[in-house]
Amino acid sequence: MRIKRALGGLSAAALLLSACATPVAGPRGNYASPIGSAPVTANPTPYSTALVCLAAYARQANLTAPRIAVGRIADYTGKTESDGSGRKITQGASLMAMSAFAKAGMPLVERFDTSVSELELKYANNKLISDTPRPAPDAPAEYRRILAGQVPGSDFYIAGGLTELNFNIRSSGFDVAGGDPDPQDLKGRLGGRLFVMNIGMDLRLINTRTLEVVDVISYQKQVIGREVGIGLFDFLGGNVFDVSAGTGALEPMQLAVRSLIERAVVEMTANLYGMPGPQACLTSDPLSGSTVGLTGAYVPAYNNLGTNNAQTRQDPNRWNVDRDSAVRGRY
Repeated sequence: MRIKRALGGLSAAALLLSACATPVAGPRGNYASPIGSAPVTANPTPYSTALVCLAAYARQANLTAPRIAVGRIADYTGKTESDGSGRKITQGASLMAMSAFAKAGMPLVERFDTSVSELELKYANNKLISDTPRPAPDAPAEYRRILAGQVPGSDFYIAGGLTELNFNIRSSGFDVAGGDPDPQDLKGRLGGRLFVMNIGMDLRLINTRTLEVVDVISYQKQVIGREVGIGLFDFLGGNVFDVSAGTGALEPMQLAVRSLIERAVVEMTANLYGMPGPQACLTSDPLSGSTVGLTGAYVPAYNNLGTNNAQTRQDPNRWNVDRDSAVRGRY
């Protein structure tokens, strides 16, 4: 009888799995539909709003912002995963710094990846690139001309690196088990663990013309993690039941890196703007800056800021076919 029940359970499980994945493609040409429907959202830190405030302050005060370039912000911790799958800390800190300066309204010039521009400059120097259509299929088009001084220079650039990754600065935990001495009676276990680590970063702001280091900032941020588990073991009616449950959470380490960078950029930008401090945010209107927001900043190509601006870019429902009726109604 037990064997029949076990076979029946296995058959039901097999049918359930077969409903999720099949070797026959469905009407849309896929074997299975991916799970998950969370929309794309902004990725702010507790300092992102301050960056947007800085942009609003500079705009209201008619400040001329210096041009910023971002150099290498490397991972100098040397820490890698034990299974050899890669580094423990993000290698994209330079990209985070670019986003942070954009949120602060600072004009950026690209110095991190200039491969495409350098290739096009080479083609233009050889008169191979055109910006106008050909007058006829066999007729040559007007080639792109190289003008002296057409590439704007930077006033300052930022460099530095992630210099600390310290595991288990402090940890604590408990594990309690108990139950009736009878082997067939209920037993239970409860356990928990708490641990703290930290990430450190050192950044410097450099005058591009003179190579003077005009600002140096060193910050660290602690990251906390926790685990809680509970288990029950018992014999009921001759059957063995072993039930366990648990939960765990680790504050995102890469988000901690972004927070470090944004805090440093806030301080450096406030110095460059001459902003007196956070109290200046009380007199600024962040919503007036329609090209700067929590997602970054952009240069508008057309005068459509009323419907396509930084605030709409932060809306998780916008452009999502499952959440935006304007897009859903089109198809």
